Amino acid sequence: MGIPHFLCIPFPIQGHVNPLMQCSLLLAKHGCKVTFVHTEFSYKRANTAGGDNMEEAQVELVTLPDGLDPQDDRSDVAKLLFSMKSTMPALLPKLIHDINASDVENKITCIIVTINMGWALEVAHKLGIKGALLFPASATSLASAACIPKLIEDGIIDSQGVPTKNQEIQLSPNMPMMDTSYFPWRGFKKIFFEHLVQEMQTLKLGEWWLCNTSYGLEPGAFSISPKFLPIGPLMENSNRSSFWEEDTGCLEWLDQQPPQSVVYVSFGSLAVMDPHQFKELALGLDLLHRPFIWVVRPANDDKENVNSYPRDFHGSKGKRVGWAPQKKILNHPSLACFISHCGWNSTLEGICAGVPFLCWPCTTDQFLNKSYICDVWKIGLGLDKDETEIISRGEIRKKVDQLLVDEDIKARSLKLKELTLNNIQEGGQSSKNLNFFMDWAK
Repeated sequence: MGIPHFLCIPFPIQGHVNPLMQCSLLLAKHGCKVTFVHTEFSYKRANTAGGDNMEEAQVELVTLPDGLDPQDDRSDVAKLLFSMKSTMPALLPKLIHDINASDVENKITCIIVTINMGWALEVAHKLGIKGALLFPASATSLASAACIPKLIEDGIIDSQGVPTKNQEIQLSPNMPMMDTSYFPWRGFKKIFFEHLVQEMQTLKLGEWWLCNTSYGLEPGAFSISPKFLPIGPLMENSNRSSFWEEDTGCLEWLDQQPPQSVVYVSFGSLAVMDPHQFKELALGLDLLHRPFIWVVRPANDDKENVNSYPRDFHGSKGKRVGWAPQKKILNHPSLACFISHCGWNSTLEGICAGVPFLCWPCTTDQFLNKSYICDVWKIGLGLDKDETEIISRGEIRKKVDQLLVDEDIKARSLKLKELTLNNIQEGGQSSKNLNFFMDWAK
C-alpha cells in the first residue's frame, strides 16, 4: 500500500486557494503526496506574482482550463463558477488518469475540494475515489448552509434564501444567537443561492467536511453534522498561492515604528469600496495621528484603483501598499490593531497573532464573523455607519482610540491566540483530527 495521495482542487479565488494550499503543505509535511490543481489562469497569475520556493516543491502543481477566454472578467464570480461547472467535469478524469499513470505506486486516494467545486466529488465518486471538502469560511457558515432546507421548512427563510422576518435564531441549542439578516448568503443573486442549495447536496459525497477552525473557537457548530472535522487554524506559510505581488518593503518600515503603535487596514481580496467611503477612510487615517499600513489592492484587472485619494489627505504617518504579507505584519511587535473586513482567513490570522480587531464587514459571511469577534470572543469593536450609511472619519478615530486603551480586549486577544494555537501543536485537538483524516485516506 502506497502513501495517501491527495488531489486538491480549490475554487480559484484567493480566499479558497490559500487555505487549501496551506492544508496541502501540511499534508505534504506529514509525508503524504499532494497534487494541487490550479486553473491555467490562476497558475499564470500566481507565478507572475513571484510565488515559488523550494520547500514547497513537495506539492506538485497541475492545471486545468476554466472554460473562459483569456480576456473574460474572472472577477465575475458567477460567470467563472458556471463556466467551470460546465467544462471541467469532462476534463478531470483524464487528468486523474495521467497523474496515476505517472506514479502507479501512489495513485490518487482522495480528492479534496473547496465549496463550488462539488462536481469534482461527483467525478471522484464515479471513479471510486474518496472525497472530502475543505470549507474556507467558518464552521458556523458551513452549519448555516447545511441548515438551509430546515430553515426553509421552518419558515425562517423563503426559497430564495431571504429571511421572512428580522429575528434572532439559534441553529442549535449550544450556538450563539444569529441575526437572520446575517446569513452568509446575504446579497446572493437567486442563481447563486440555487447553486448553493444544490452544492450542499453534492458535497454530501465528501465523507469529511474539513474546517479551518478549532473546536474551541466555535464549539456549537460541530453539533450540526458528524461530518465536520476541525483541523485549523491552517497556518503554513505559502507564497505560492498569492494572486498579487506582496510588497515586503513595509516590514522594514514596521521595524522602525514603536511597539504596538501601528494600525493595519485591509479589506481582503474581493472587497471594492465606494469612492465616498474610500475618501472618508483616508481622512480618518489622517485624523488618527498614528502610523498605519493601508492595503489598497490593485483593481482586479490591474488598472489603477478606481478610488482617488482626497486632496486634503496627507497620509504622511502611514504606508500604503498594493498587497501585503499579512501574517508577517499582524505578528509584528509594532502592530496595535487590525481594521478588517472580517473575512474568515483574515479573522483567523488576526486571532493567531493576538491582535485586537476593528470590524468593518462588507458582505456574505463577514457579518457573522464580526458577531463572533465582538459578541462571542470579545476581541474587537464594530465600526458603526452614520445615517448616510457611511463609516465617518470621526467614528474611525473614536473607535481606534477606544480599542487601544481597552486592556481587557488586549488580554482576551492574547488568551484566544494561545488557546487557538494549542490546537495545532503535537497532541492538540486539530492535530489529532488531521492524523485521523490521513489514516482514513489510507
